Amino acid sequence: MADINMSPKIVNGLAERPGATGAAAAASEPIWDIIELLFFAYRDFVGDPDEVLSKLGFGRAHHRVLHFVNRNPGMKVADLLEILNITKQSLGRVLKQLVDQDFVLQKEGAQDRRQRLLYVTPKGEALALKLAGLQTQRITRAFAELGPGAHEAARRFLTAMTDADNRDDVLRLIARAERTARRG
Repeated sequence: MADINMSPKIVNGLAERPGATGAAAAASEPIWDIIELLFFAYRDFVGDPDEVLSKLGFGRAHHRVLHFVNRNPGMKVADLLEILNITKQSLGRVLKQLVDQDFVLQKEGAQDRRQRLLYVTPKGEALALKLAGLQTQRITRAFAELGPGAHEAARRFLTAMTDADNRDDVLRLIARAERTARRG
């Protein structure tokens, strides 16, 4: 019986087939099932919120902005740009729509008036929570199917999928948002 805890050896970015040697190992295939499952999982994970957002004329960029501003009240626009890894122009367009429709509020920094600090309005918070609720329902159903330890296993997997040079920053951002939520 094969050891299911063994990770496949990676050669040139491809998973080596168990038992493959030499040229056969080097010609291994991509991990198609996981690649495709990630595509389908993402499609479904964002699909429920996409329906809500489309009725408002918003898209996934609006969702991401609302999510991170809601979880990190008072965040700087520069920090949001870094998190989302999008251009200033793209963020500017999305932010303008969210501000104009009273979902997000921009304030000047107390020490540096050039800083733009972002906050969700009550309307923005309600939408962010509605979208997160839809995604939480999907995650909760999946965890229930997988049983005990599913949350921690998923957290470890997704953390490992994050680029190693960015991983600590991502985990700090999540921890900071969790501390802020507990205080609020």
